[in-house]
Amino acid sequence: MKLQNTIAAIFAVLVLGLGLGNSALAQDHPDMASDDVITVNVNEADAASIASALVGIGILRAQAIVAYREQHGRFYSAEELTAVKGIGQSTVEKNLSRISIE
Repeated sequence: MKLQNTIAAIFAVLVLGLGLGNSALAQDHPDMASDDVITVNVNEADAASIASALVGIGILRAQAIVAYREQHGRFYSAEELTAVKGIGQSTVEKNLSRISIE
């Protein structure tokens, strides 16, 4: 019986812990539902914001996006990101719903 109580206690702690984690996320982003996608304006955002919003883009590639933008001007479509060295069409396709060019 003690083993069942121990397992039940561990399960309860895990369930409560997961619930607290989700509510902590909701407190950080109260207007963000769990299935919302974060978008980033690649014409205005800094490298850290780009790296945190786009899948498969780290800080170095995000810095390359900013450098390209500063040298060549704004992006008029998400597909133009493929002109940045190291960013391919598949990366752009994975991030279409996250990329804003407004």
